[in-house]
This record gives sequence, structure tokens and C-alpha cells, in this order.
Amino acid sequence: MEFGKITESELANADLSLPPDPKVTTEVLKASKKKNKTKFHVGCAKWGRKDWIGKLYPKGTKEKDFLEYYAKQFNSIEFNGFYYQLHDAARVRSWMEKVPKGFKFCPKFTESITHRRRLKNAKQEVDEYLQVISEFKEHLGPVFLMPHPQMNVKHLETIEEFICDFPKDVDLFLELRHPEWYLDKYNPELYDFLKKNKRGTIITDAAGRRDCVHMHLSTPDCFIRFVGNGLHPTDYTRIDEWVKRIKKWMNEGLETCYFFMHQHEELHSPELIKYLIEQLNKHCGLDIKAPVIHSDNSLF
Repeated sequence: MEFGKITESELANADLSLPPDPKVTTEVLKASKKKNKTKFHVGCAKWGRKDWIGKLYPKGTKEKDFLEYYAKQFNSIEFNGFYYQLHDAARVRSWMEKVPKGFKFCPKFTESITHRRRLKNAKQEVDEYLQVISEFKEHLGPVFLMPHPQMNVKHLETIEEFICDFPKDVDLFLELRHPEWYLDKYNPELYDFLKKNKRGTIITDAAGRRDCVHMHLSTPDCFIRFVGNGLHPTDYTRIDEWVKRIKKWMNEGLETCYFFMHQHEELHSPELIKYLIEQLNKHCGLDIKAPVIHSDNSLF
């Protein structure tokens, strides 16, 4: 993942601390009736990594078995597999046979909808997308909408119309890349729209785009995309801050936490997500299953 990548010299001088919560986030969480009952869905963005053989997957694992082994280690995936290609229903059904009860897929919208159509005149593509993701059945988590990065505040109406037309019974979280959305921390008009329509916000924590670490929750749920820097020491201190913030949110009424690990080189994601889970368990009184890292070079 290249988004928010900076040089190592820039990284040494970057302020990577989390900003304070805005008042609206605290209000949304405290309005929840589910105190200290947060559900956690933690994972990576893909399972098809050959360089995880011998680390996350046993030596000798075949590609056809990657998902089965991934699902033994994590309970969810930020599923980017639909972005470039909408796989057919039969393929999705074959995946369902390889994951256990409770496992969640959070599928990204296809680029034909978000980037080519830019959310307009895309009814046929959306209908096809909905038909396929319905095959996930009880394994379907929230869908992940990232409009084209060039879509800025002048496209507010387009984004709102698209979300209004999307089925209400499918959870949806929105990620925004254009800097204009963050000139006032988070665009107030869009935030109010999302809150009213019970649609979530995505927080993407990348070293080079601190505006995207906006900390605005429009529902009592968080969807965090964390982008590490190759197990740099700051990766761990940033995770420590997130554990403290999530603990605070849990006490205030956080209902669901989706936390997905990225690295600019995804080879290193398993080590950092293991650290995240261990720290959540230690400091938040949780019992999330941590992945087993087999690499001799593991830090754990």
C-alpha cells in the first residue's frame, strides 16, 4: 500500500500522535446503550501472500489453501479483492466453505463504480455488486466505499445520493482521500449526513496523511485502516496510542471495532497485528486470538 508513504528521514521527524476526540464522537459513543460490550473484527487486507508461507501459513501451503489458513488466524478481512475484479457468485460460495462461523468479509466497492463511474449512472454495476456480495450471507461485514481521490467537496451531493440509494440493510463505511474533506477536521455537512443515515466513517492512519486521522465517528462503531512502515519503532508506539484510544471508546460505548492492518510492504503485517492484539488483550481485558507467527525472524 503506497498511500501516505514518506521517507525514513521524514518519518523520524513526523508527528504521528492521535488528535483528541472531537465532541461529536464522544456524544455518539455515549448515546450507545452497549457499554463495555465491544465486538472486535481484526485482520489484514488480503490473504493471497506467498511470502507469508512459513510465517503465517505452514511451510508447503498451497495457494488454494491460503484463505483457510488465514481464517484460522483472524476473524475478518478488509477485502480488497473486488476492487479490480467482481468475482462471481460461485467463487464467493467456494470461499464460504473455507471460513468458520463468525468470520467477516468487508468488501470494497469495485473500481468500475467508484473510479470509472465516480458513483454516477452505476445502477447496473451496483446491482451486480449487491448480487454477488449477497452470497457472503452471514459472513458479510460492512462494505467499504472509497470514492475516487479526486472527488472533493463539490461532489458532496453525488456521494450523498449514492449512499441514499444504497440498501439500508447493508452496513456501509466511507473513506475519503481528497484533502478538502478535512479542511474543517471533517466536513460538517457530510458528517451530519452520515450520522443521520447511520453510515460509518473510516479512519486511515498513514504517516504521510495525518488529515485522514480525523477521529470523527458518525456511528458507535470504528473502522480503522492502519498503515505501518515496515516495523519501524513508530509502528509500535502508534499502536500503543490506538490501544489507549480504543479502550477509552469502549468505556464510552463503542459497539464494534473493525481494525485492519496494512504495511507498505504487506510482508510485515502479521507481526504488527499480533502486537496489536496482544496489547488489546492486555490493556482492554479482551481475549482475542492472536496469530501464530512461525518465522525465525519474528520479533515475538
